[in-house]
Amino acid sequence: MIQIKLINIDFEYDIQSLTKAFFTKEDITFDDQKEAERVLTVSYDKNQIGISFSENGIPILSKSDTVLDDERRNKKNVLKRLLYNVLSEVTKLTLQWGTLTGIRPTKLAMEKLEQGETLDKIESFMYDEYLCSKEKTKLCMDIVTREHRILEEIDYKNGYSIYIGIPFCPSTCLYCSFASYSLERFSHLVDDYIDALFKEIEYAKNACPNKRLTTVYLGGGTPTTLNEEQLERLLIKIRKEFDFTHVKEFTVEAGRPDSITRDKLRILKEQGVSRISINPQTMKQETLDLIGRKHTVDQIRETFAIAREEGHDNINMDIIIGLPGESREDVEDTLREIDKLSPDSLTVHTLAIKRAANLNIYKDQYSGLEAKDVSGMLDVCLEYTKEADYKPYYLYRQKNMAENLENIGYAREGKEGIYNILIMEEKQTILALGAGAASKFVFPDGYRIERAENVKSVTDYIARVDEMIERKEKVLSANAKQLR
Repeated sequence: MIQIKLINIDFEYDIQSLTKAFFTKEDITFDDQKEAERVLTVSYDKNQIGISFSENGIPILSKSDTVLDDERRNKKNVLKRLLYNVLSEVTKLTLQWGTLTGIRPTKLAMEKLEQGETLDKIESFMYDEYLCSKEKTKLCMDIVTREHRILEEIDYKNGYSIYIGIPFCPSTCLYCSFASYSLERFSHLVDDYIDALFKEIEYAKNACPNKRLTTVYLGGGTPTTLNEEQLERLLIKIRKEFDFTHVKEFTVEAGRPDSITRDKLRILKEQGVSRISINPQTMKQETLDLIGRKHTVDQIRETFAIAREEGHDNINMDIIIGLPGESREDVEDTLREIDKLSPDSLTVHTLAIKRAANLNIYKDQYSGLEAKDVSGMLDVCLEYTKEADYKPYYLYRQKNMAENLENIGYAREGKEGIYNILIMEEKQTILALGAGAASKFVFPDGYRIERAENVKSVTDYIARVDEMIERKEKVLSANAKQLR
């Protein structure tokens, strides 16, 4: 355990996150009543930040730095660089993303690009200010350049997007912490859920009357857990209530091959869905069985082939690196199998074990199965995507990611997921409907963002859908001139 002591300074979250990135398996506490072998002390006095690290009461290392500008953001960056240097020296480790612990590294670079700064200056800024490695800085700039070009092609400033969550799945994956409910146990709630969702959709269609709908995204859970009749009913409702005149992308995250049928794929196509995901996560059957994916590798291949037969020409596939027991060779094999299918985009997730995931709750059962050399796995993916003509177009990070890495979306030219860019760069308001969905209201200056979250429980959502509508309306009506 590592105990953190703060003297005349806050930034608890930033200090804890960066410390956790170096000490991934240690518990971090601010509770001075708990005994800890290691103690990290951070103090601030007369524009001087001091950081010391001790072990078993013995001082190991102390460093200090001067804050020339007491503005909060600058003060935080000075603190994090100093903390990084202390922890790096103590652990003999470096982090490829430097001091960055937030989920959107590209947003920092995008702000600079939109302010007219050159790419060279932005690269230097990322390297000097946040200690990012040159490799990650280049990746960041490649993605931001591509995002910027794509955003310039759409009128996102006068638009908004819709997210619709379907919180049902065939089963719960070992690593999952999303709001999802097994169809086996909760199938009796699906029709009532759809009825409640319809009520929220009817509200949302008029929520932003002066803005054009840019993208629609159905996620989950697994939207194709709905049966054919339910899925068609939902899609028809969406097409009926929303004006699709200016919609650039209509995505359904089909996800699990065991939830997809030919009829569902045909319904998606008939209702104008332009992009779908079929997500294997891995092409190693033993891993699929271990993590609770109730489908086979053959089902992945068969489902993908049927999707092509039904006319789907923009298919994404997700994989996860760092899954329990997998090796670099397993990832290479997965990529070889995916290459035979040739999806239009490939999203590479690095395993992030959330507190609520079964993989964390029952971690003792899976001890010894930790993946090794996750950075090497990511390098394999990077090399493959270059050879297969996929280019990175969006990136985000999560807490507790293996080896403090990232998730990257790769796509062939013209097949990028526009919604992914909009939500990661926080470029426009996204009205989120359904259980567990979180709306983001982006103000015109691009800096102020307000959230309105729906309850996660399906039964609570059904019973309280009017309250979910009121939460959104409260933000919109209070800021009507800016948001509507």
